[in-house]
Amino acid sequence: MDEKLAQIEDKYEKLSARMEDPDTYADPNAYGALAREQKELEPIVSAWREVRRLKAAAAEAEAVLSAEDDPEIRGLAREELDGAREALPAAELALKTLLLPRDPNDEKNVIVEIRGGVGGEESALFAASLYRMYAMYAERRGWRLSIANLNETDLGGVKEISFIVEGEGAYSRFKFESGVHRVQRVPETETQGRVHTSTATVAVLPEMDEVEFHLDMSEIRVDVFRSSGAGGQKVNKTSSAIRVTHLPTGTVVECQDERSQYKNKDRALSILASRLAQAERDRQSADRAGERRSQVGTGMRNERIRTYNFPQGRVTDHRIGLTLYKIDAIMNGDLDELIDALVTADQAERLREGA
Repeated sequence: MDEKLAQIEDKYEKLSARMEDPDTYADPNAYGALAREQKELEPIVSAWREVRRLKAAAAEAEAVLSAEDDPEIRGLAREELDGAREALPAAELALKTLLLPRDPNDEKNVIVEIRGGVGGEESALFAASLYRMYAMYAERRGWRLSIANLNETDLGGVKEISFIVEGEGAYSRFKFESGVHRVQRVPETETQGRVHTSTATVAVLPEMDEVEFHLDMSEIRVDVFRSSGAGGQKVNKTSSAIRVTHLPTGTVVECQDERSQYKNKDRALSILASRLAQAERDRQSADRAGERRSQVGTGMRNERIRTYNFPQGRVTDHRIGLTLYKIDAIMNGDLDELIDALVTADQAERLREGA
């Protein structure tokens, strides 16, 4: 392990030296590529240096304790040794966590699809609430969100919505949201104040481009139709909406948010490629006998992952048993505490598997 870490540090130093070269600095593309690679290595190098520093400090303190008789000096050495020994386990754990295999899709943009589930109109209203929550979370993170397809109800609910979030690390945060979300609240349509239980499903896909997943256009039917929406909101009425159908699998994607037919087609094909790539990943996972099916990060559409209980003001994530009594903040996009806990649980599970 030390040899591997030494190689990483050596590579980091060489990247730093190349970035200081005037010729490299004069080429923005080359400099940007080196900077991205260096940025990926920097946390590992910093963590390893901290582990080495603590080990060296402990060794030096032990040497002082062995050689010195002066009580004051021995007291300082003992304090240094205790501090280093106390800090070392956490530093080593941080380093091990950074060395875990990375999901190659983590830095990609993300496609999120929300559909109303059980509960009729209330499930559609809840789906709209989830979309608002994710939109506000994306805004907090400084990411760009754009709607690809929207099917509303007359009361402002959402039968289904597909949107793309563009930003560094978007998939790494949203990937934990895939699954069934349950809500317990008094619906706006309820006249007697009774609490109803409804659900909505969330699917999360890393955005793929044509280079990563090739689409055979001979297997795809493209239809053009007129956009439509409840009350005429959010979509235009020109014949620019696109429906693409993957004939071998029957997978259908509609995109009608852009006013340009060509933009809608490009976006629909991107979503189709992402869906087909995810289906292939799911098939490969199912084929690998005995493979771990983690409850964190790979929520299936039929798996209830979270409950939003409005009367009690709580949100519970069932995968990790976490309950937070801050439902208003969460519905306003304050998701980091939830997602951070899921990331930590996922890392802990992978560390246990690798032990």
